[in-house]
Amino acid sequence: MGKPVEPPQGEGVESIDLREALEERYLAYALSTIMHRALPDARDGLKPVHRRILHAMRLLRLDPGTAFKKCARIVGDVIGKFHPHGDQAVYDALVRLAQDFAQRYPLVDGQGNFGNIDGDGAAAYRYTEARLTEVARLLLDGIDEDAVDFRDTYNGEEEEPIVLPAAFPNLLGNGSQGIAVGMATSIPPHNVAELCDAALYLISHPKATSEQLLTFVPGPDFPTGGILVEPRHSIVETYRTGRGSFRLRARWEKEDTGRGTWVAVVTEVPYLVSKGRLIEKLAELITEKKLPLVGDIRDESAEDVRIVIEPRARTVDPSMMMESLFRLSELENRIGMNMNVLSGGLVPKVLGLTEALREWLDHRRDVLLRRSRHRLAHIEKRLEILQGMLIVYLDLDRVIKIIREEDEPKAELMRVFELTDNQAEAILNTRLRSLRKLEEMELKRELASLQDEKGQIESLLGSEATQWKTISWEIREVRKKFGPETPIGKRRTTFADAPDVSNVDFTDAMVEREPLTVVVSQKGWIRALKGNVQDLSNVQFKGDDALLTSFFSETTAKVLVLADNGKVFTLDAAKLPGGRGFGDPIRLLADIDEGAEIIQVWQHKPGGKLLFCTTEGRGFVAASDDVVANTKKGKQVLNVDAGHKVAFAVPAEGDHVAIIGENRKLLVFPIAQAPEMARGKGVRLQRYKDGGVSDAKVFTLADGLTWLDTSGRTWTVAQAELAEWLGNRAEAGRLPPKGFPKNNKFGG
Repeated sequence: MGKPVEPPQGEGVESIDLREALEERYLAYALSTIMHRALPDARDGLKPVHRRILHAMRLLRLDPGTAFKKCARIVGDVIGKFHPHGDQAVYDALVRLAQDFAQRYPLVDGQGNFGNIDGDGAAAYRYTEARLTEVARLLLDGIDEDAVDFRDTYNGEEEEPIVLPAAFPNLLGNGSQGIAVGMATSIPPHNVAELCDAALYLISHPKATSEQLLTFVPGPDFPTGGILVEPRHSIVETYRTGRGSFRLRARWEKEDTGRGTWVAVVTEVPYLVSKGRLIEKLAELITEKKLPLVGDIRDESAEDVRIVIEPRARTVDPSMMMESLFRLSELENRIGMNMNVLSGGLVPKVLGLTEALREWLDHRRDVLLRRSRHRLAHIEKRLEILQGMLIVYLDLDRVIKIIREEDEPKAELMRVFELTDNQAEAILNTRLRSLRKLEEMELKRELASLQDEKGQIESLLGSEATQWKTISWEIREVRKKFGPETPIGKRRTTFADAPDVSNVDFTDAMVEREPLTVVVSQKGWIRALKGNVQDLSNVQFKGDDALLTSFFSETTAKVLVLADNGKVFTLDAAKLPGGRGFGDPIRLLADIDEGAEIIQVWQHKPGGKLLFCTTEGRGFVAASDDVVANTKKGKQVLNVDAGHKVAFAVPAEGDHVAIIGENRKLLVFPIAQAPEMARGKGVRLQRYKDGGVSDAKVFTLADGLTWLDTSGRTWTVAQAELAEWLGNRAEAGRLPPKGFPKNNKFGG
């Protein structure tokens, strides 16, 4: 390694600590980004680039109704006079101001290709043209009347406004997005008619809270519409603190296509979602088989959005299909709200709804006072001249004589008629044709009118109540222009409660319903054969393994596994191994404890009930839904005493329980005597001197007790003949009727 280079010494060389220099420069950069680039001003809702675009367009006289001018000309003026940044960045900002799908109330009226909701960009600025909209005119209204302060531009050659007069509530009306250094802003757009109503209420009730203002502003209003499914309490909290988010969904409707078939049609997509990218994502999900309920998707949009989603089958539930789409795609998204703005144009601050509207209203009052004072000064100047003119009209001949004969007519006029410098100057600049008698009448009329206006302005400046009354009138005028009855003012985003899907298992909903036959071997291997297979004689098993049980099921069903330690495990039928091999051990699919044995496997019946029983004859009734486990660890249902195990679980459909012990004693008792619980030890169902339980069955007494003998024949004992076995829970019972199987099992 070479020797370190020594810094040069001598005059004019200054040593600076690198850390201090970096801190100082980074702080300067951070402040510049926060103050002059990324955060909007709370008063006019604009960032510097947007303010400069509107100001440059006003100087180009691109008012609403005038001829359009090329965007290249506008961009050139903006970067040449006010905003020394990249032309593409300025043009992108200009384009966004013109897009009716990005701005709730566009500030620029564009002519040409300004991009679309599919995500296509605008044409180059040499091809497009623009002018201001009525909204932008309101933002600029009064800028020539000393309504706001100006500052020098970057090169000191021109002046630019620090803030716009903003007769339109643009901060909340159009919203704003921006990332500064260490802070960001995200404000969704709102309905201006609602904002005006809230502002009027705030004027009359200065201590109103954000929650009270939500009576008028229920939530955002996005240019692309959609449905807001955020709960009310969450919206209240978001507007109170200025921070939160809104859950927004696409608008869709079911469209019948005849013969029992239907399609779902999406007519509005969420805000800031590119339709082109959305369609691509949905197509990908279908290809990857992540949307099994969806058959096909196509974009039939023209001027309006129309995305057609076909179901896989006509039996698919439309709401379930759309819920799966909302969960996996941008058909539902979250719009963040972080109302971080420059309060008073100086301090970055997160505002709630009330504070944001208060900033705008206070700014409107400042603008009103400044415009009024400006007009007052203008009137006073004109009154001075009018009064001088009227003095002169009393002796016109003498005025003419002085002008014709005097070397210094101005000084002489001032001396003779006691005029001020301004008055004398105005008289000397008056044309001869204005010296008619008629003109004198006009001057008197103008004088009276101006004196009247001066009185009104002075009274306005002296009364805060009159000021707020004037501001209220101005706000009502804005509301009239953008009211709910106007095409642009009508609310586009509606509110709805999201369906409760917390209990819906989407893994089930996504699976196509197909018949299966579940086969379980004695050694605990499980597999699922396609279809309902009646004949299982061809089913192969490993080594000395054999069939334990089999039952018909469906891909959407759940399979329950009972272990002798009292735990119930849940398997998804759709995820069971196929029937080509021997299947998989159940222990691989569920975390069954070491030493515990699988004693029973059956299909879960939602809404049903089960009677659980241990080998010592204790048990209880449990709701089938309560024993379903959400994890591989299973659910502990029966608590078993040491030395005992779980014997079985049988469907509890009926009003009586028939239970038989290994001692071949049968007891029948009402099922109401067995408690219903989700977990526990249970109660004694039958008493034994020796041995334990053998089998049980729940049946309806009126239908009689049936069983299958070892030959497969069905036996039935009618209700009347069961009288001697009827008793109460925990009794011993007596020997069963003739024909009961020797293995002490009810069979079937």
